[in-house]
Amino acid sequence: MRRIHVGNALSAFGLGFTVPYLYVYVAQVRGLGGMTAGLVLAVFAVAALIVLPFAGRAIVRRGPLPVLLAALVTAALGALSLGLAGSATAVLLAAAALGAGQAVMQPALATMIVDCSTAETRSRAFATQFFLQNLGLGVGGLIGGHLVDTSRVSSFTLLFAIEAAMFLLLAGVLSTVRLPHAPRVEDAPRAIGGSWKQLLGNRAMVQLSVLGFVLFFACYGQFESGLSAYGVEAAGISTSALGTALAANTAMIVVAQFAVLKFVERQKRSRVIAAVGLVWALAWVVAGYAGLGHGSQEMATAAFVSTYALFGLGEAMLSPTLAPLVADLAPAGLVGQYNSAFALVKQLALAVGPAVGGPMGASLHAPYIVTFLLFSLGITGLALRLGRQLTAVQDQPWLMRKRVVARGGAVAEPVAAEA
Repeated sequence: MRRIHVGNALSAFGLGFTVPYLYVYVAQVRGLGGMTAGLVLAVFAVAALIVLPFAGRAIVRRGPLPVLLAALVTAALGALSLGLAGSATAVLLAAAALGAGQAVMQPALATMIVDCSTAETRSRAFATQFFLQNLGLGVGGLIGGHLVDTSRVSSFTLLFAIEAAMFLLLAGVLSTVRLPHAPRVEDAPRAIGGSWKQLLGNRAMVQLSVLGFVLFFACYGQFESGLSAYGVEAAGISTSALGTALAANTAMIVVAQFAVLKFVERQKRSRVIAAVGLVWALAWVVAGYAGLGHGSQEMATAAFVSTYALFGLGEAMLSPTLAPLVADLAPAGLVGQYNSAFALVKQLALAVGPAVGGPMGASLHAPYIVTFLLFSLGITGLALRLGRQLTAVQDQPWLMRKRVVARGGAVAEPVAAEA
C-alpha cells in the first residue's frame, strides 16, 4: 500500500507540471490556435470514454497491475510525444494516448488499493490517495510555473519529459508490488459474459452512478470552465485571484483531509454524501454573493476564494466515501469492472459539465448559480435515497468490526453484496 501511494503521488506530481499550461502550450507556444487547444481537451475526454469500457474487463481478467503498467507506458509515450509535437495532427494523437493512459490509471489504481486493504482500512487508504494526489498536483504545478517560459518551446518540452519520467517511475515502483490474491473472473464462472448486465441489475450501483454523475457535473466539471468564467465575468476576478482560489481548494483538502476522515469514518456514507450536497449548496450561495452581491471587489474576491475552499471541504469528505462504497457494492472478482464503470460516469460528467456550465457561467450569471445550487441540493436528496438501498455494513462498514469485536472474534472482510 505504501508503494502504491508513493507511486500515485509521483504520477500526480508529473501531471501537475503540465495540466495548468496545456492550453497555453498548444494555442500560443505551438501557435496552433484556440480551436486546436479546445480539441485537445475534448480528445482527452473522448479517449477516456472509448477505453474505459474495455479497461474494466481487462482488469477483471488480467488483474489491475498489468493493466496499470500498460496504461503508464502509453501515458508516458503520449506525454513525451505531446512535448515534441509541432503539428495539429501530432498534438491530437499524442493527447489521445495521454488521455487514454490517464483514464485507465484511475480504476486500475483503485482496484489495487481495494486488493491491499480491508473494509476497516479502505476509507483511510482512499483518503490518503486523494490527499497525495492533490499535494502532488499542487507542488508539481508550483514548480512547473517557475520552469515554464512561453517564449521557449524547450521549456514546455522539459515539462512533458518530466511528466513522462514520473509515469515511468511509477511503473518501476509498482512493478515491485506483489498484490494479495483477489478473485478473478476465472474464479467466478457465473460472472463471465454477464458482468455489465449484472452491474446494471444492481440497483444500488445504478443509483450511485447517477449520484456520481451529478456530483462530478456540479463540482469538478465547473472548476476550470463555468465557475472560473463566472468569476471573471460576473465577479471581476483577476487571473491571479483565480489562481489563489484554486490554491485555496488544494490547501483545504491538504489541511482538512485527515481531520474530516475521523468524523466521516463513524458516519453513514449516505449521510456524508448528503452533507456534501449541503456544503456545496452553501458554496454556490457564496459564489452568488461574489458575482451578484454588489459588494466591494475585495469582498467579491474573498467570497470567490471561499467558494473554492468550500468545494475542497466537500471533496475531502467524498474521498474516503465514494470509492470504498463502489468496492463494497461489487461482487467478488468484479471490483475492476465496477471501478471502470464509475470512472466512465465521471468522465461523462467532466465532458458534459464544461459544455453546459461554460456558456452559462460566462453570460447567464444568476441562472448559472441557481441551476447548480439546485443540483447540489439534488445531491443531498439522491444520497438519502441511495441510503435506503444499502445494507447496514455497506452504509456503515465500521459496524461490522464493532459487532465482531463485541463477540470476541477476528475482524473479517465482508462479502460484497450481489446484485
